[in-house]
Parts: sequence; C-alpha cells; structure tokens
Amino acid sequence: MVTVDEAVIARLKTHGQDFEVLVDCNNAIAIREGKEIDMKDVLAAMKIFTDSKKGLEASETAMKQIFQTSDAEEVAKQIIKKGEIQLTSEYRNQLKENKRKQIINIIHRNGVDPKTHTPHPVIRIENAFEEAKFHVDEFTSVEKQVQEALKKIQPILPIKFEVKELAVKIGPEYAGKAYGTVKNYGTILREAWQNNGDWVGVIEMPGGLEEEFYEKLNDLCHGNAEVKVLKTK
Repeated sequence: MVTVDEAVIARLKTHGQDFEVLVDCNNAIAIREGKEIDMKDVLAAMKIFTDSKKGLEASETAMKQIFQTSDAEEVAKQIIKKGEIQLTSEYRNQLKENKRKQIINIIHRNGVDPKTHTPHPVIRIENAFEEAKFHVDEFTSVEKQVQEALKKIQPILPIKFEVKELAVKIGPEYAGKAYGTVKNYGTILREAWQNNGDWVGVIEMPGGLEEEFYEKLNDLCHGNAEVKVLKTK
C-alpha cells in the first residue's frame, strides 16, 4: 500500500459533489487501462473523501445514491476510471513519452512498407508521428493506441502490419548457439534435427523483424544458415 505522503489525488465531480481517493499513481493508471490490480495496492487509505486534504469523508448515503454502493473499493474504482488523476506535469509528460516510444516500437516490429515488404526505420516512423501530430494519451493503454496511431500516419507513411512464416536451416556447429535467438524472434511452429546435425524449423514472426533476424542469424552462424519466406499474412 502506498503511503499518504506519496499518494496523489484521484477526483470525480458528479451530481454537484466531489469524491476523492488517495492513490498510487502507477497502479491507478493501470486500473484506468483496464488491468486487474488489488485495490490494497492502489489506495493509500480505504476511504472515500469529499476533500482529502481536509480529511472530510463522503457519507455512505451519498455514495449509495450516486454509485449504488458504499463499498470503498468499488467506489474508488469508479472514481479512478471516470475521474481525473492529478499528476504533476513532469510525470504526465514522462508517461506520454514512455508510451510514445512503446507505440513506435510496436509499429516498427510489426509494420512494413506494403510495396517492398521491408520495415521502416524507427526515425521514419518518429517523423511520421511528428508530421501527423499524433497525440499520445497517458491514460489509454499502448495496445489501444497502436491502431489509432497507424490510421494517423498511414496517409504520410505507407505501412501495414504483416506476419512472416519463415523456413530456417542452421548448420550443426551453430544450431545450439542460435536456437535461443530463433525463439526470441518469433514462435517456432515446427522443428526437427536432421541426421547430419542440421536444425530445421518453421518460425512465425512480426514482419518488421525479418531483416533484423537475418542480420542476427548471419552474425551468429557466419553465413552457415538458410532462411526462406514461406508465407506472408
């Protein structure tokens, strides 16, 4: 449980009244994003206030009328989800920047140029974000914002999400060392060890990682690996 001194205020103004709770900033935002968090890790005090700074608590009658319950945890969830979480501008900006980087990284890993089927460099995606003036919301999950970002930047930067299915063969002297790398880049759909020690498999990965995968595999295997695209979807 966060301490009162470290907590921030989440406030909901409704029916002409203010309702406040003292919350852990990160966990309250996680609740807003739809994640399941134990409210004991969210609230600094299991109380609903009308003015938290003065310590004035909301009446059970008012809570039942407005929230249909006087249970502090349930009321707190509604306040967090529907109200305003009072963040410092510095913290708010940091949240936005972190989410912006995550969104760009997801688009880079999964997105390709529809004509060449090759990934766009990160800097090109960042420039498209700037040109499209895409607004990152600090309270909305990264996953939800990825599709919104794609719609915004597609008129500027032709891009679509692709999944590649690749056939991979690695010589026996490098197969053991390279196996972990192959697993890290995608999902192994099928695999087998040949009588001569070769490892062969079919791996599915985000289209934007294809070139990076080739480079990494070549570095590890010194050219003693074969990769072929079986399917693009």
